[in-house]
Amino acid sequence: MKTFDIMTEYGLDALSAVLHESAKEKGFWDGEYTNDKVGNKLALVHSEVTEVLEAIRKSHGSEKIVEEMADVIIRLLDVYAAMRNEEQILHSLDEVLEAKINKNKDRPRLHGNLF
Repeated sequence: MKTFDIMTEYGLDALSAVLHESAKEKGFWDGEYTNDKVGNKLALVHSEVTEVLEAIRKSHGSEKIVEEMADVIIRLLDVYAAMRNEEQILHSLDEVLEAKINKNKDRPRLHGNLF
């Protein structure tokens, strides 16, 4: 089964598990799962967001922008799966995301903020 099939048929929880296994196989999670290691991984998510901004700022084109966005998603889902495996978080991303989307539907413009 292709990764895209897993995502569309089983959701983000299943996709994150596949991505995390791949990251472990490639050596991105050697050793223990410590808060420091998770913090470093979240910093890498931040760096990927910056790469999206740079691709836009430097007019690198649609494909590069979307590729960098994909890196953000991959890294974030990897961290989520690692934390879930270690029972640092117990909630399903699929369930919480659906609830959040529904909550946001009823919120006012800009969620009541000025910008």
